[in-house]
Amino acid sequence: MGIARKWVFPIIWIVIFAVISAALVKIAFFPDQSGAADPAFPSAEIVEPQYVVATGTVRNDVTLAGTVAADEAVPIPATLTGEVREVLVSQGQSVAAGQELLTLRAEVANPDGTSYVDYETVLAPVAGILSSFTALVGQQFSVGNAVGQVAPPSFHVSGSIPPEQLYRLIVRPADAQVTINGGPAPFTCTGLSITSPLAGQGSGSTDGSGSGSGSTTGPVVRCAVPADVVVFAGLTAELVIAGGIAENVLVVPVTAVEGGGGTGNVYFVMPDGSTEIHEVTLGLNDGIMVEVSAGLEDGDVILQFVPGAPGDGTGGGFGDPIRGENCKPVGGGGVVCGG
Repeated sequence: MGIARKWVFPIIWIVIFAVISAALVKIAFFPDQSGAADPAFPSAEIVEPQYVVATGTVRNDVTLAGTVAADEAVPIPATLTGEVREVLVSQGQSVAAGQELLTLRAEVANPDGTSYVDYETVLAPVAGILSSFTALVGQQFSVGNAVGQVAPPSFHVSGSIPPEQLYRLIVRPADAQVTINGGPAPFTCTGLSITSPLAGQGSGSTDGSGSGSGSTTGPVVRCAVPADVVVFAGLTAELVIAGGIAENVLVVPVTAVEGGGGTGNVYFVMPDGSTEIHEVTLGLNDGIMVEVSAGLEDGDVILQFVPGAPGDGTGGGFGDPIRGENCKPVGGGGVVCGG
């Protein structure tokens, strides 16, 4: 009897350990498949980011890279068809506006067949340096022919602007704030102009839309450097064009708007979660947020990204909130991302 009891307990412990080992093997190598997700029915749902419309401030500053260049030389036109009788200056000389440069002589016929001698003195059109002046005594010129050129001592800053940015500058300001890299303190650059090359305009044209160093393919911003600011040709600069400011207005992310030239569409979120397109009237935008002057009300909910657009929240791309590149929180309960 004692011998039987002596072997019973070890056998029981052996059985218990065998059961535990079998259970562990089953868990490790043969997991229960009843809870596995059916790949045909995904268990996760992608929710498109939404934005709650709220008031804010939009400062419409357009920032561009620019270059300092000397103003183009001004041609000196002959005012009479005739020959040079006297040369009063030489190339490389500084001249004042209106200074006498040379005299032209011509014999002019009268209607009755008689003639008389006429003299014209050609004057410098602007102050500067005679960068080109090769007129010689006895040389013939026709009216309008250039007898030389004057390089003014003035400079300008110019830079290319993406055409789509022109929508932000419908009302064109007259000046810009300029910061010269490694130069003087920021200053106001006046006489701001925005021009585009005309069809058929040749390369190297000095039409006043650029620095005269060649043709351009897009709009060019240009403004004059004040005479008391010391700059040099070739310096790089940053131009900031203030297109206005709108305070306490309804704003939405530019990523939420389909379109952008005065009007656009947003995807309005309905109470049942569906969306419908609402047309909106747009105002100022800063490249991240845009003013909505009509079509939405404070508290409305819209999609933060236009469906199907690059970076609509379903993968990489512009404004991708999943990757979080160049994103920042904004009012209205959203996160805005920019390129």
